[in-house]
Amino acid sequence: MNDKKKILAINFGGIGDEIFFLPTLISLKKEFPNSEITLALEPRSKSVKDLTSTIDKLILIDVKGKKKYFEMLKLLFEAQKGHFDIVISSGSNKLISILLFMTGIKIRCGYFTGNLSKKLLTHAVPLNKNQYACKMYHDLIRGLTEYNTELPEIEIEKREKIANTVLIHPGVSKLSVQKGCIKTITPEIWAKTIDLLAAEGKKVMLVGGPDDKECIAEILKNVRTKNFENLYGTTKNMKDLAELISSVDKFLCSDSAPLHIAVALKTRTYVIFGPTDVNSLIPKSDFVTPIMANDNCELKPCLWARRQTTCKNLNCLKITAAQIANTVCAKEEIANR
Repeated sequence: MNDKKKILAINFGGIGDEIFFLPTLISLKKEFPNSEITLALEPRSKSVKDLTSTIDKLILIDVKGKKKYFEMLKLLFEAQKGHFDIVISSGSNKLISILLFMTGIKIRCGYFTGNLSKKLLTHAVPLNKNQYACKMYHDLIRGLTEYNTELPEIEIEKREKIANTVLIHPGVSKLSVQKGCIKTITPEIWAKTIDLLAAEGKKVMLVGGPDDKECIAEILKNVRTKNFENLYGTTKNMKDLAELISSVDKFLCSDSAPLHIAVALKTRTYVIFGPTDVNSLIPKSDFVTPIMANDNCELKPCLWARRQTTCKNLNCLKITAAQIANTVCAKEEIANR
């Protein structure tokens, strides 16, 4: 098969979604080694290109902006003029198949959304959300390759490991907070977790991005120990953060993009989970451990599946600092201090 293909991949979402999409692009590159892969994505996620050489070009489409319909027309224009051989879209909207058909691209891969998608797409793939997101996206190319890249892979210069370290990234994206999607514990619990881990002799480091400024400030107000390192502001981009994560023994975080970077690096990771779906967001692996409340909520996981915002009770996030420290230190009990 001629491997000199021009491939257009369309995947809208946050940086975490783009990291989930990497295995799909990597498998395509393995199948077509001389291909040129162009990724259409939201401007907020463009930093994914800093983590991989698999993506050759980007098309920035602001689908959440005020001119979203104009932006979709721009995507259609870029797709038509690009002379692509293959187009793949992760969108599940019924209009996606029409958009892909209008590009005029010969091979069109998308999710099956009804009889129309079956007619307009050359590869209409069943959408299975009940699996790890990387696998869900990878299903899109089952008809194009037998390669199966199971986990994200990122290309950075890994640092030497620092013994007995725990790096904490407490934040989630500001966009999710603005939407009412609470996915992590309070700054007060994060602060107490730092105190407990430091008391156990761990070399604790705290890091965050621009979206985490208020959260970090609250943590610093409440933390009692001075035996930790505040690295907030030292990582300027995702690549810096990835290199830092590669240097630590353990990584403790919220359900957010840094989690997926840690998975790609195979760093021993502990992640706070509340209303979101563990099975779709982390792989079944010995190096990733979810930390969850024992709330027995029948609706959990509810966020995205049953509701677009979290409930007021947030029982699923009533996780204690002792529980977190116990899990990270792999001890039966750490007394409340």
